Amino acid sequence: MAVQQPSQTEQPENGRTTGPRRRRLLWPAAAVGLGLVLIHNSLGTTRASLPYPARPTTAASAFPHPKTSASPDGIALPRSAPKRISIPDIDVDAPFTGLSIGASGQLDPPPAEDTNLVGWFQDGASPGERGASIVVGHVDTKTGPAVFAQLSTLEPGSRIDITRSDGVVASFKVDAVDTFSKADFPNDEVYADTSDPELRLITCGGSYNRTIQDYESNVVVFAHLDSAEPAQ
Repeated sequence: MAVQQPSQTEQPENGRTTGPRRRRLLWPAAAVGLGLVLIHNSLGTTRASLPYPARPTTAASAFPHPKTSASPDGIALPRSAPKRISIPDIDVDAPFTGLSIGASGQLDPPPAEDTNLVGWFQDGASPGERGASIVVGHVDTKTGPAVFAQLSTLEPGSRIDITRSDGVVASFKVDAVDTFSKADFPNDEVYADTSDPELRLITCGGSYNRTIQDYESNVVVFAHLDSAEPAQ
């Protein structure tokens, strides 16, 4: 998994949040002053690389990300860890595991032995908070297709439901699905702070390079929070 690390540490959120202040991305002290550092960690047994957040160099915009729509009525939720994700259009129904930067300075990927598991970067925004919440999953492993095998087939308007630990289901609507080369991954476009609650689903995609045993691209789904209701 290719990881891009920034040099900034946690900062207080501005006055736009409703509820607890959102924690900004936390990074190892070793990265301070080093700028953007490219490191690798395997995502499953195929070594499917995945770029990871570069901190934006500017403050959050007063508008949603250009690829997304605004959440209705300025809806935003307090912080709460995600428990389960459902994407009806591609038959995804899977639990979450929290992901962090490990002692080595690399992002710990979701366990490769569980093909029906997604990971949430737990030092970033939780799904439904203001900001871009990052969720990643395997496209495949040695045993076959994994949870995000069909992620690239999603279309604008598709629904993503995330059940949170506070009993709220945060429903997101897909705005765009893009495939980006790992050699030229747009970190600021994918990971920059946003003023509205947004979601990024990320997996590997494009051609598989057997020489380096890695996919050459990443699939990124951009979505915005559309509604929030108590779980049934």
